[in-house]
Amino acid sequence: MRGQWSLILGLVAAVVIAIFAVINVEAVRVNYMFGVAEWPLILVILGSVLMGAIIVGAVGMLKIYQLQAEIKRLKNKQNDSTKELNHQSNEAKKAAGKSKIKTEKEERFQSKEKNE
Repeated sequence: MRGQWSLILGLVAAVVIAIFAVINVEAVRVNYMFGVAEWPLILVILGSVLMGAIIVGAVGMLKIYQLQAEIKRLKNKQNDSTKELNHQSNEAKKAAGKSKIKTEKEERFQSKEKNE
């Protein structure tokens, strides 16, 4: 649903920009760093919108790349933590098993002493 709303808003914005550009068709003077030219205002408006969209898209792609790298880093950290937790759990089970064996041996020894 979110994608549909984004598409609708994008189309509405494109229509508004197109109407605005078509209304402004007179030639304007554009100063470059290296020269001057006469361009129709419609091309200046559409060119500016296109450059803005490219810049916003590039920044968005950069942010997505950064977030994907962070997700990968956090997944690796989670896997390392899970491995460490499993290792500690196994060590605790081994230790509990050894202490249980010791306790059983002590009980047998004590019952032998009582019997004698």
